[in-house]
This record gives sequence, structure tokens and C-alpha cells, in this order.
Amino acid sequence: MTVGVVGAGRLGSALAGVLTRAGHQVKLAGSRTPEKLAALVEELGANASAGTAQEAADFGEVVVLAVQWNQKESTAASVSSWRGRTVLVPLNPLRETAGGLEIADSGDRPPTEAVASLVPGALVVKGFDTYLAQVLTEDPAVNGGRRIVLLAGDDAGVKRRVADLADSAGFQAVETGTLAEGAPLFDSGGPLNALGRDLVAL
Repeated sequence: MTVGVVGAGRLGSALAGVLTRAGHQVKLAGSRTPEKLAALVEELGANASAGTAQEAADFGEVVVLAVQWNQKESTAASVSSWRGRTVLVPLNPLRETAGGLEIADSGDRPPTEAVASLVPGALVVKGFDTYLAQVLTEDPAVNGGRRIVLLAGDDAGVKRRVADLADSAGFQAVETGTLAEGAPLFDSGGPLNALGRDLVAL
């Protein structure tokens, strides 16, 4: 599958590594110019390339929006149209402080709904947000099972496409329902979002 990863920080780089190792073609975009991502692309190997956010979005059958929470608006605006695109959202409303990670205010909307509003017309799937970036780089086979990736979305076919991505990388995809039903379960603060805990399918 072709995947555009918009965001080249810890989360975006980790997911790009997961997907390239699984054999998918990934175009990575970040706040730096594509040329300044050359070292990361070389590290990721032959399945990786770099481009602008627009180029990554145009490239991918699935587009991953993997930026910091406070960058989501400007990043979404850097793509001319999101209509019809499959967009995977692994974001949590977190901010880094001197004391560590804190939950940021997402306003009067649930976090996933807030992000979905920035990509009008996109087919949004929430997922890959229950693990820290470092954990995503590790082997998902643990304790005799596979780490679970929770997914929520409104389109069954699109969720299946993202589930196939997760399964191909060694995870076990578990669907939780629509964005309204499932995403609150594993958004930050939800009962199934514990970044320091493994969810494992045996």
C-alpha cells in the first residue's frame, strides 16, 4: 500500500518505520524541507521517500496525520483538499511541559471530532494513538500475543483498509465502532487509552 505520513517527529517517524518494514511505500513530510529529511529517509530504506505535505497526501492511499497537537490546524491547511482521502489520525491532545506530557484543552469538542473538522470531506479513522512512539518502534509480538491497535471510523471499508495496514505490521486491529462511539473510548483520558500499558491479543 502507499502511505503518506504528514509529520516527521517522533510519532510520524515511528509509524513510517513500522510501515516501511512491513513493505509499504511511504512518503514522509514534515516541517523541514524534503531535502532535510534525507537522513531519515536513508535510515528508513528503499520504501521511503520525502516530499511536501501536499505531495504526501497525494501519494498515499492512506494519509497519516501525525503532527503535534498544536500543529494540526496549520498542517491540515497545507493540503489543498482532503475530500475523499482516507486519513488515519493517531493524535492525542497532548503537550510537552517541563513536568512531562499534559493533556491539552480540545475545546468544546471531543479530540477526534476536533481533528476531523480540520479535514472536511476526508474518511477519518482514529487509531495507533494508545502507544508512545518508542513502543511503536518495538516488535508488536509481546507476551505470547500481538499488541492491539484500536480503530474507530464511520466507513467500514476504510476501517478495513487501515486494519489491513495494522495487521500487516504485526499488530492486531480491533474495531470499536464509529468515530462518535469508539474514539472516546481511547482518546486521551478514555478508559482504553493508557500510554504506559499494553493491550495484547492472545
